Amino acid sequence: MKRASAVSKPIDILVIDDEQVVRDAVCRVCGADGLTIETAADARTGLEKLHKNTYRLVVCDIMLPELNGFHILDSMKRVAALTPLIMITGYSTMQNAVDALKNGAIDFVPKPFTADELESAIHRGLRYHTLTQNPASRREGEIDLSSLAVPCPVEYHRLGNLSWACIESNGSGLIGVTDLFVKTVSPVGEVHYYDLNCEIVQGSACAEVASEDGLVHNVLSPISGRIVERNEALLASPKMVEKDPYFAGWLYRILPTDVAFSLKQLTPCIGDH
Repeated sequence: MKRASAVSKPIDILVIDDEQVVRDAVCRVCGADGLTIETAADARTGLEKLHKNTYRLVVCDIMLPELNGFHILDSMKRVAALTPLIMITGYSTMQNAVDALKNGAIDFVPKPFTADELESAIHRGLRYHTLTQNPASRREGEIDLSSLAVPCPVEYHRLGNLSWACIESNGSGLIGVTDLFVKTVSPVGEVHYYDLNCEIVQGSACAEVASEDGLVHNVLSPISGRIVERNEALLASPKMVEKDPYFAGWLYRILPTDVAFSLKQLTPCIGDH
């Protein structure tokens, strides 16, 4: 594992997790790609490192001793730290993960995860960091997402900046990925669907987008429900996800369950305009 030098060049990744096996896993995956890594076993140590050093990406567990991952997010907000953060969460805390996305985490990886899932999430996180380095994307200590990607239409709701949902007049819902998600995975090579009539759960994987570099990226469902239609046109023309993610590039039509609850967990896109 590479360590940071004394120069001001940012360290690539800070990993904050109380499980040694998780810290080791991130170090193996990132070390193989030549990335510099630092680790912390608790939130206080992680915050100390964030205060002293500059990182391109933070990977943080939600459940930590004493202070949790939400405290890390809040602390970074208070000091206007613009480093992107990926949450790691157990399956039993999926609601916490949805809350984390709503409160500023750019992505999350549910435990247990594979090396490939971790690698693709870190790739997206570092790509996000690169996109935000343009001074035009900074505004009063915050990231101006509208300068990075096309925002969702005003009538949509989004899960973090990953996926969107649109409830139609007949009660069905269309879901897809955001333009910002596409920009962190492009160029897109293939779209992999789940089966028709499959039940998908808010915050859980519902499809895969394979990029031309060989990485496979999970798409997290913005709402829960049953898949009743797939956009089969994307199988032959996956680039449509890049060209028109909000209309022609939709992924599924679903029959949603508990629409009011699901939408309450999301961010209304009208605020992005």
